[in-house]
Amino acid sequence: MRFEIQVLDQVGISEKILRELSTLGLNIVAMEVASGLIYLHLSSTDINFEELKTQLLKVSGVKAINAIDLLPTESREQHLKALLRRIPDPIFDIDSSGTILSCNYAAHIYVGQHVEKLFNIPLENIKQRKTINVEVNFEDKSYLAEMTPLWSMGDSHHSEVRESHGRIKNSLERGFNGAVVILTSLNRVGQQLSQFQRNEGEGRLENILGSSEGIIALKQQIHKFSVLDLPILISGETGTGKELVARAIHSLSHRSDGPFLAINCASLPEQLLESELFGYVAGAFTGASSQGKPGLFELAQGGTVFLDEVAEMSVYLQAKLLRFLQDYSFRRLGATKESVANVRIISASHQPFETLMKSGNFREDLFYRLNVLSVQLPALREREGDIDILSRHFLKTAAEQVNLPEPKLSQTAYERLAQYPWPGNIRQLQNVMFRLVALSGVGEITASTIENVMGELSAYPQASRHQLKDSYGSQGNDCDWDKVDSWQQAQKDFELKLLSALWPQYKSTRKLAQRLQVSHNKIAMKLREHGIS
Repeated sequence: MRFEIQVLDQVGISEKILRELSTLGLNIVAMEVASGLIYLHLSSTDINFEELKTQLLKVSGVKAINAIDLLPTESREQHLKALLRRIPDPIFDIDSSGTILSCNYAAHIYVGQHVEKLFNIPLENIKQRKTINVEVNFEDKSYLAEMTPLWSMGDSHHSEVRESHGRIKNSLERGFNGAVVILTSLNRVGQQLSQFQRNEGEGRLENILGSSEGIIALKQQIHKFSVLDLPILISGETGTGKELVARAIHSLSHRSDGPFLAINCASLPEQLLESELFGYVAGAFTGASSQGKPGLFELAQGGTVFLDEVAEMSVYLQAKLLRFLQDYSFRRLGATKESVANVRIISASHQPFETLMKSGNFREDLFYRLNVLSVQLPALREREGDIDILSRHFLKTAAEQVNLPEPKLSQTAYERLAQYPWPGNIRQLQNVMFRLVALSGVGEITASTIENVMGELSAYPQASRHQLKDSYGSQGNDCDWDKVDSWQQAQKDFELKLLSALWPQYKSTRKLAQRLQVSHNKIAMKLREHGIS
């Protein structure tokens, strides 16, 4: 039986109540004292509460007595346990010797076990002055364990410094009170990483703006392909929105609740890209984390991995990716154990795969593995009518971000935008709109303003879509078109002329890549392909 006693704050009031209970022959299980309140838990269950209340009210200083269900600490503990049970991640409370005192997982069957046996982590590693994160195996699954040591406030850092090395160790051991271990599944880690990569609202099909025939057909294709759990290869010029399409496919698929993890294959060196995709074990290579690291294929379990600019992956990694796509099994770098990834692969590139395969820079067998389903994104210059929709959307977005009134776009300004070839596609249009907002203020945007801005941002400031072939510095009548063998050969001839003309001016793959708005890896590959030293 539990009850609450309201009392006056006076010295000895607790002793008076205990003496009265002793006179009545009642045994106390627990007692808690607060300002003006005394809580008691009596062992007997057949107590006449009214008789007990009458006796205790005779004690000087006792104001009122009420029966309660739980003592304050019991109530807090009950709420805490209910809260912990709602947390999906396993949480373990460990004492100073490494024994598990309590957990919120599997009906406490792990209580009493030792942390070293359960997680294969030495207790000394947990006795740190800071939280450590380490990968562990628990019930045949991989988890990321966050281990937070608990230290008493009594140990003094200054006194420890003055002691010998052995005395420091003993002092630390006396101050260590245990630890809290929280396990997070790698899948949940992947979902959290996916949230960091994604902007709010991104991934919905409605975010693909436009009403042109090409965009309507594209949306129909996205709906159709989203239910087919097969690899997809997205092709299109740079800036056409390949990742946006990949996210839309993922959000409409049965994997939408899983992670969507994207990586740009052109932005990382070969070894780093390999470790990012496949992960590594502790000590796999120089500089590797001592705890190892899961790769994207492992973190994206149940979701989608988007390989952007997959054409710029090295031949070595192409072979490894091909092996992975055969049965979706892989090994971390330095590991001996194989794992299986339940992921969907969506890849993308703006490069012509036919030319790359012909030159030996991309494996033909990998292309067929990735290109089970194919999506071709239309260039912005091919999307009649969509430039108006997109430009007004980007104007509004830009004005909101810089906290300025949305400027108006004149009819002549729109006509000028529609004439432009947009070699950078939607990305370039977005950049132009943001710059227009910054320069125009609250005034109306005119055609001359647009020409000035595009003249600063583009290599082709005055070109129209019909004049595009002339803007490269080569007139159509300078070439004997009858001698062109194929589209690929004409493209290679153009690349050779372009690089031969520009390379002497820049002499740096990064500078030339910036000039041509492509990755420096592509420039380096093209220089090798055409034998330009």
